[in-house]
Amino acid sequence: MSLKLLSINKIFLQLKKDIEKALKNEILNMGKKTNLRDALEYSLLNGGKRFRPIIVLLIAKTLNKNFSAINAALACEFFHTASLIADDLPCMDDETYRRDKKSLHLKFNESTAILASYALISSGYELIYKNAKVLEKDIPSDKCNELCMLAIESVSKYAGIHGATGGQYLDLFPSDTSLDTIIEIIHKKTISLFEISFVLGWLYGGGDLNKLDLIKECAYHFGMAFQIADDIKDNEDDLKKNININIAIAIG
Repeated sequence: MSLKLLSINKIFLQLKKDIEKALKNEILNMGKKTNLRDALEYSLLNGGKRFRPIIVLLIAKTLNKNFSAINAALACEFFHTASLIADDLPCMDDETYRRDKKSLHLKFNESTAILASYALISSGYELIYKNAKVLEKDIPSDKCNELCMLAIESVSKYAGIHGATGGQYLDLFPSDTSLDTIIEIIHKKTISLFEISFVLGWLYGGGDLNKLDLIKECAYHFGMAFQIADDIKDNEDDLKKNININIAIAIG
């Protein structure tokens, strides 16, 4: 392994450690222990590569090492976790396990799982706002407000009917199994969450707003490459699904 690759791995491990610590602190801020808080803790600390929040921090720190983007990174992980909880429900993909542990609705119950996903989404928006307030020590408040509005606009699009929610619907009820439909599902269901990561990292790192469309394009290609690599790795499991949306197979 080259020294450069070792250095990259070291950076990733440190950022992941920072995210894990911040997640634990955020859970402590959720108030007294209840089944709902326990469910949030179970889902947020249930392993995972933390790839999406790491992207937020990598982009932001590359642009401006003095700007804090940890809350935006946590927001990204909150949105991602909320989508996983919803996907695992019996009325959706009906998954028994998530990362080798019981899915949240089986560990607790369906009602708690649904409420946990609601809580993560709303808390994610709160974290986006909090990150904008943190930046007020570095940039004018009107600029922070602009960044916050752009962040909320982007997240709302990529998490809503034009993004992850719409993608999950198409996954459940595909109109056909053409390559175009498969790509649309992957774009909305998977790539949209990477687009959130790239946009939040760019905004809260102080990136040039005129280049935001270019950042979204980069996110699209990155997300598609990630999905293809993931499909190749998990091809055996994908073939067991009733509906095969494996893009690697579709492309051949």
